[in-house]
Amino acid sequence: MKENLLIVDAYNMIGNWPHLNKLKQAGRLADARDELLAELSEYKKYRDVNMIVVFDAMYVPGNSKSFRKFDMEIVWTSKDQTADSYIEALSRKKQDRFTQVIVATSDQAEQWTIFSAGALRIPARELLGDVKRAKQEVALEARKMTDKSHAIRQTPWDPKQLLALEKLRDHLMNHKPDEQ
Repeated sequence: MKENLLIVDAYNMIGNWPHLNKLKQAGRLADARDELLAELSEYKKYRDVNMIVVFDAMYVPGNSKSFRKFDMEIVWTSKDQTADSYIEALSRKKQDRFTQVIVATSDQAEQWTIFSAGALRIPARELLGDVKRAKQEVALEARKMTDKSHAIRQTPWDPKQLLALEKLRDHLMNHKPDEQ
């Protein structure tokens, strides 16, 4: 079975996710980046997918660097390299018979290039929808666990009494009426 590797074009997500674009438009790009990383981190945990998030030097010039944060690889390209070119090269390098690369971007030109490398793509809005679904699934699971533990705590019987009731039930289910 192939391992999935999700490569995220970070500024493409920020520009296409309304709540992050709003932060960017308000001059709070650093907050938008932090929020994106926090959301992707939670998504990664729930979907159990390897992830590389790529920022280019378009908005934050400096030296290229790569580091791990939130159990994700975060890459900042050099000032002369776009996130698109980095992602395209990385897709070609990582896509093999053991790894299925999926690139999150809504950039049409980039999508065609990654398709030619054998990678798949997920548009920004589609990834946002899946991030929201994952949050809802986590909330539902948490609610189920809370309800279950709440129901157990409200029982009027202690564990010994519950065991005795189970034994009585088993005895009654195994007892045949004609054996009286």
